[in-house]
Amino acid sequence: MASRSLGLHVARKQDAARSGAVERRNLLTVCRFSVKTLIDRSCLDTIDDSSPEFTNFVSILEQILSHRLKGQTTWFGYETHRSFWDYVKAACSKVSHNCIHSIESMENVRSSRAKGRAWIRLVLMEKRLSEYISSALRDFKTTRRWYEDGAIMLDEEAGLLADTLIGLNTIDFSFCLKGEGLNGSCPAVIDYTPYLKSIQRENSISSDEEELRTLGSSGSEKNTPEKMAASTAETILTEQSSWVCRCKRLEQKYRMALEQKCYLEEMVRLREAQLSQVIPQNKALQQRLTDTHLSHTLEKEQLEYIVLELQDQLKSFQSLEQLSQTSLEPSHTLNLDTIPASSHWHHHGKEDTPSLIGLCGSLQSVASNKSLASLKSSECLASPTTEMTSPDLTPS
Repeated sequence: MASRSLGLHVARKQDAARSGAVERRNLLTVCRFSVKTLIDRSCLDTIDDSSPEFTNFVSILEQILSHRLKGQTTWFGYETHRSFWDYVKAACSKVSHNCIHSIESMENVRSSRAKGRAWIRLVLMEKRLSEYISSALRDFKTTRRWYEDGAIMLDEEAGLLADTLIGLNTIDFSFCLKGEGLNGSCPAVIDYTPYLKSIQRENSISSDEEELRTLGSSGSEKNTPEKMAASTAETILTEQSSWVCRCKRLEQKYRMALEQKCYLEEMVRLREAQLSQVIPQNKALQQRLTDTHLSHTLEKEQLEYIVLELQDQLKSFQSLEQLSQTSLEPSHTLNLDTIPASSHWHHHGKEDTPSLIGLCGSLQSVASNKSLASLKSSECLASPTTEMTSPDLTPS
């Protein structure tokens, strides 16, 4: 039972992967068809919101950008639906002169889906849709964070999508960003019937031509000369009409290729102008970087020299402190009575400060006062004894 359930699980995963691959391939194929029909339509009429080809293309592009887009997890653990506009804001913010801020500041467009549709129309009018998609695909980390595994934007064929959208740069679009096409409540529905009709038409034309050829070959033996002449005239006319149609198609393709060539040449010229502006800026930045590095090394050397000087001063202060401590010990104290009045206190390596000179003077005054007091006391003690012991040496 366990092996059977495991086999069913593996089979389901394979079916899901196969269905996802088919869905991706179908969307990309239909997108190429829609771009082709838009280009063909633009040769005859202007493209606006009323064109069914454009409506179908926008629906296909929305389906591609929303394919397996991750939802937003709320605080309660629920996953809410996200619009591709949130991904565009995050992935295309590095595009130079982007229109994201202008889309966000639009008053009549509030929902995320409506903002995404307004963005598609605006970049088509600016002829920069392929540039935005290519920039978003280059930011693989953001794309990986916003899409699940198996999404079209994570597939290798997404680069072909950007190349396919380059052909839209030859079309002059005209849209009103306040119309009903920006309604965010309307879902994006793809109409596959035009592409099926075109395929059936091509198949039917080829089958009819084969039938006519077989009928002509089978009935050629039974035809009379008149019938043969009529049939040859008809074949010549049909061939001429077919050749005219082919020439028109080739001319249309040539015009489209010429327009694309002119656009690519203009893009190359713009890129060369931008490159010529960026090169001196890059050189100036490199010069600034070298100057900054040089100043950094000089400041580092100065700081190292200052640190060494401070260490030397600290060592000298420590030696002075040790000398002062040894001079203040009891064994090295001086007797103030034995200090002569004319002696001076000297410090090794330093000049006498006013405070030190005042201290020496006070000590000298105290010593002199003590010596005078001792002399006076000795004189007082000596005077009575001399009077009492002195005999009368005169004869009687």
